[in-house]
Amino acid sequence: MQIIEDNASLEMLCEVLKQQKFITVDTEFVREKTYFPKLCLIQVAYTSDAAIIDPLAKNLELKPFFEVLQNPKVLKVFHSGRQDIEIFYHLSKKMPQSVFDTQIAASVCGFGPAVSYDNLVQSVTRVELDKSSRLTDWLSRPLDQKQLEYALRDVTFLIPCYEYLVNYLNEHQRQSWIEEEIKELLNEDLYKADPDNAWQKIKYSVHSSHFLAALKELAAWRERRAIRFDVPKKSIVKDEILVAVAASSPKTIEELKKVRNIKSDLVNGKLAYEILEALEKARHMPMIHELKKIDREKKMHLPSEILALVEVLKLVLKIKCTQEGVTENVVASDQDIKDLACGHDDHNRLLKGWRYELFGKDALAFRKGQASLSYDSYQKKVIITLKEKNVILEQQ
Repeated sequence: MQIIEDNASLEMLCEVLKQQKFITVDTEFVREKTYFPKLCLIQVAYTSDAAIIDPLAKNLELKPFFEVLQNPKVLKVFHSGRQDIEIFYHLSKKMPQSVFDTQIAASVCGFGPAVSYDNLVQSVTRVELDKSSRLTDWLSRPLDQKQLEYALRDVTFLIPCYEYLVNYLNEHQRQSWIEEEIKELLNEDLYKADPDNAWQKIKYSVHSSHFLAALKELAAWRERRAIRFDVPKKSIVKDEILVAVAASSPKTIEELKKVRNIKSDLVNGKLAYEILEALEKARHMPMIHELKKIDREKKMHLPSEILALVEVLKLVLKIKCTQEGVTENVVASDQDIKDLACGHDDHNRLLKGWRYELFGKDALAFRKGQASLSYDSYQKKVIITLKEKNVILEQQ
């Protein structure tokens, strides 16, 4: 085990990493008191060794490691890598290239939805990982040997997991099944803060145009402030207070004080005036039709006949995924199924590639009345029957 705390050692390590076909990567970080995650450790392993990079070491420059991440010739293997990628993107302003995510791959290899690293390791290697250091304060220094060994296990056991999953994908010809998910994982838009869309992450029950405009402006104000001062956005104003303020739309400090559950330190400080400014800005903005459109889509109610079809399609999805050993939510989301049931076929991923072959083709047949379900009491299984050009085809 190497502990990298100086630039010379990091450069030597990265020269070795550049020669590997694949490396496994993980991070330790904290973000309870910040908007952006605070990187505390980087763990990296390859077939013959492993290392821990300490980004908190004095004057350590991470650029050589970022260059490895962006090297398309070296495959970077993560498990549930979205947060790790977010950290690297925030620090380097560039996306990693050539990425494999074992959680995504496991979902099409017979494991359950969002399988944890511990469970994947136990299933593949029969080793039960020690979890005693899970609540370590990774910002503290020095870290003891037990903490370092715990951190390294997150990448050393990832090697046999990766090799097992790759073999499974190759044997079952499912390499292409995860390509779309990996591509989405590397979509830069996932990692860019967008204050103007922050309102969509908030739960609310009011749906007037004035409320939506106020909520959008307040959420954008809070997001920008959190980014500017690198603090958790809920430490500025909690969601439920933001919704209450948007609903009452106060124009003065006195009116703001009357908002339910609002704290006195908020209404008596600088934030109160910033809130009133955001509300005033919302009042003078023209009604944005796009807000109402998004809002309607969020609370869209489907007619009973479409809801019945949606439930049938969900059952078909479950049957097909059970047959193939695939996690359902990897194949189709609830929205994918609703869109297909409603005939919204443009850009529906269920009508493309492997998803079409696995489920989309059958789903279309049910929508068109060209398929049925039945239970075979002898085989004790549900049978999907398709009718194509007056020929009945049973799927076993």
